[in-house]
Amino acid sequence: MPALACVDTSYVFSGDDVFIPSSPDRWSSSLSSSLYKIDGWGAPYFTVNTSGNISVRPHGCDTLPHQDIDLLKIVKKVTDPKLSGGLGLQLPLIIRFPDVLKNRLECLQSAFDFAVESQGYENHYQGVFPVKCNQDRFVVEDIVKFGSGFRFGLEAGSKPEILLALSCLCKGNPDAFLVCNGFKDAEYVSLALLGRKLELNTVIVLEQEEELDLVIELSKKMNVKPVIGLRAKLRTKHEGHFGATSGEKSKFGLTTTQIVHVVRKLSQAGMLDCLQLLHFHIGSQIPSTSLLSDGVSEAAQLYCELVRLGAHMKVIDIGGGLGIDYDGSKSGKSDLSIAYTLEEYAEAVVASVRFVCDRRSVKHPVICSESGRAIVSHHSVLIFEAVSAVKPSVHQASPDDIQFLLESEEARANYEDLYAALMRGDHESCLLYVDQLKQRCAEGFKDGVLSIEQLVSVDGLCEWVLKAIGASDSVQTYNINLSVFTSIPDLWGIDQLFPIVPIHKLDQRPGARGILSDLTCDSDGKIDKFIGGETSLPLHELDNGGRYFLGMFLGGAYEEALGGVHNLFGGPSVVRVSQSDGPHSFAVTRAVPGQSSADVLRAMHHEPELMFQTLKHRAEELMHTKGGGDNEGEEEDDDEYNNVAVRLDRSFHNMPYLATEQGSLSNSLSAAINNLGFYYCDEDNFDYCSV
Repeated sequence: MPALACVDTSYVFSGDDVFIPSSPDRWSSSLSSSLYKIDGWGAPYFTVNTSGNISVRPHGCDTLPHQDIDLLKIVKKVTDPKLSGGLGLQLPLIIRFPDVLKNRLECLQSAFDFAVESQGYENHYQGVFPVKCNQDRFVVEDIVKFGSGFRFGLEAGSKPEILLALSCLCKGNPDAFLVCNGFKDAEYVSLALLGRKLELNTVIVLEQEEELDLVIELSKKMNVKPVIGLRAKLRTKHEGHFGATSGEKSKFGLTTTQIVHVVRKLSQAGMLDCLQLLHFHIGSQIPSTSLLSDGVSEAAQLYCELVRLGAHMKVIDIGGGLGIDYDGSKSGKSDLSIAYTLEEYAEAVVASVRFVCDRRSVKHPVICSESGRAIVSHHSVLIFEAVSAVKPSVHQASPDDIQFLLESEEARANYEDLYAALMRGDHESCLLYVDQLKQRCAEGFKDGVLSIEQLVSVDGLCEWVLKAIGASDSVQTYNINLSVFTSIPDLWGIDQLFPIVPIHKLDQRPGARGILSDLTCDSDGKIDKFIGGETSLPLHELDNGGRYFLGMFLGGAYEEALGGVHNLFGGPSVVRVSQSDGPHSFAVTRAVPGQSSADVLRAMHHEPELMFQTLKHRAEELMHTKGGGDNEGEEEDDDEYNNVAVRLDRSFHNMPYLATEQGSLSNSLSAAINNLGFYYCDEDNFDYCSV
């Protein structure tokens, strides 16, 4: 927790050059925006409105004032019971904004279009979206639809991904690329070649030298002329976690020696004209344009060499790596930030390719990129609720409570040393003596010399001293209705940090600091690292009876597909929200409840229907065993049995997450509707909606 030092009677210093009024009456939404760095990581899509709530600006910088969407209003609409006009869905909740997705695509395309035009580049840019970043049907379909006007395509890395990409691109631009990466077998290559038969612009990118034999053999059998690319292992790489995916020892790609072998083999087979694309990847979250330029320049030299060797090269695919600023620092000094804008990224790529090609007198190639997180991260927000908070609880020790310390010569000496250090203001010695006293008393408790009450009194004394010297840890633990492993796996797996912010009460001064503890029975299921290097998060005290909603932002890439079912917590509810000119400025166009307990049990090969029948049979057996034989008793037993059956059935069909008091009615209604398999549509707010 950052130290707080008094600046004057009305302000305190928050550790990041943000002066914060100490009086709650002087708090404002703009101060919350500075405190949580929202203007840094959130621009231009997220801001704090005058009501103290997070607002979404669906069209980025082009969003008009009346088009802002209040996140809290969406949460209320989605979670309120149907009887009161809501949708009756349970948290946690993913809210997707297709308008933001569309804007991200358009901004990326515009950045490259401007760089091409301003630098006199004699070809064009057309990107692809790597579907591994988010394979959700509606996300992929939106990208194909929104990108159709500028030939935006897809990248696939597995057979299921090729199948979904082929299907989606049937409705897209026929010139859009389908870049086929990843390890390949005969079926994989056949699917890619079928794409050519279906007149889709599929490109088979060789990741290993032996894949070429499959491509040559199957293309002749199927009578299809393939378009072939190859992935090069560049010498350029960057440091950090994501740098491990690049360089000469990277998992994928061909060395320069292997590239020469491929060219020779294609030439011998009379298929050198099929080699048309060079692909490379120097790692995700590229921190700076200088590193980017180094990698692109090296790849452009390889491209020119392939042209010299007789390949009919047309495309240079610079792979992924376009980063986003998770912490808002714009420093590029860690995996959490980047030191460039979209425009600067595009300018560096175009300039590097143009310079090398002009020097080698090679025609400018089409520039392709496989940007994933930069396209989808902003469009998805994970909403969850803090259901309780645990404050540090310390016994207020009285002189009588600690009298026992004076009965032992060793303990008395330690106590007197602590008291003397406190009186002379020697804080460093106080910390030392507190540790010694607590350790000695803990050992006494283990030996049976001290009682639990005496141990509590020592803890109370030590905490009082720590408070007196300003060293007390007052961080609270906020228990959140979420599974970190299911919804934020990168946070647990690779220490990836995401902005986490209360989505309301931002016009009020946060009065506490907290860490977040999830529902899983796993000690790693917590969030105690936050952007800005913080080990706790400024939060508001929980109101009795009120609800406290938090949002995790920039998590639209990877998290949904990577999440598992740890502790059998399933995926969250999902809604799709578009900007609307109606009274609430938004329309929920799709709503899907989160996985039920039955769903996640089935995912682990259990049979919920059989489990339910087993439990019902057990209840029925016990009812008959204890039945008294009279009619009145039999009726009571029947009622009890029916209640057991109903409760069991409800539990199988409810979400595994906690049903808060406010949401318990709507949860039961949602479970009932889900069990019946109904489709419904609220005509005021829905184009299409299913449960």
